[in-house]
Amino acid sequence: MTFLDDFFWRAVIAGIGVALVAGPLGCFVVWRRMSYLGDTMAHSALLGVAVGLFLKVDLMIGVFAVALAVALLLFFFQRQKLLSNDAVLGTLSHASLAMGVLLLSLMAWVRIDLMGYLFGDILAVSLNDLYWIYGGGILILLTLLMLWRPLLAITFDKELAQAEGIPVVGVQLLFMLLVAAVIALSMKIIGILLVTSLLIIPVSAARRFSNSPEQMAIGGALIGISSILLGLWTSLHFDTPSGPSIVIAAVLFFFAAHILPFRQFKY
Repeated sequence: MTFLDDFFWRAVIAGIGVALVAGPLGCFVVWRRMSYLGDTMAHSALLGVAVGLFLKVDLMIGVFAVALAVALLLFFFQRQKLLSNDAVLGTLSHASLAMGVLLLSLMAWVRIDLMGYLFGDILAVSLNDLYWIYGGGILILLTLLMLWRPLLAITFDKELAQAEGIPVVGVQLLFMLLVAAVIALSMKIIGILLVTSLLIIPVSAARRFSNSPEQMAIGGALIGISSILLGLWTSLHFDTPSGPSIVIAAVLFFFAAHILPFRQFKY
């Protein structure tokens, strides 16, 4: 029996893998004030679960396919400029969540743990999930590494980035797809309703004591890992739900970062 046969160690390894990806990507979600985008993508994950079950394919494929469709719809409406971003995000968020619930209710032959998908069930992570998390995570990090400088340029001065010849439209679309991919990977770890917290809270805590974008990305990943470990320890010893326990652990790090006398930096 290897340590991967133990459900707790599988949960730890899965959580670390997701935190390593969520930290760097979450920086751009915070800098670009796009937390509502994360919520929209996360809510669409339930529809992705329903589509995956209906088509009898791996659920992560279903989640990513639906998140991709939502990202493209959002991108289309943003280009049309007929509605505000908040209106489009709110509509897509609630529509996809409602459609997911309706589709699942119509599939009477399917029995799923809805609470597990909504709030996470990291202790049920399988070896197949680990392959998805680390295989997908490596691809996401490599793509983000290539996009790092263009994304920074667009985030801090979009007009200047356009003047420098950066393909703003393509980079923004790729960024949305990366967020969709992280949502798909994180769904089982933290839950559909809580997944955005792993993108936002750790990097918001790291922002307090970071003096460069790279430091904030690394700090966010480390705080995310610490939140996973503390949340899992709490869940194991006090029999609390794993997803909410991880979020509360991240919130504690956030408050500690802002209460303790760290030096405030600009990032």
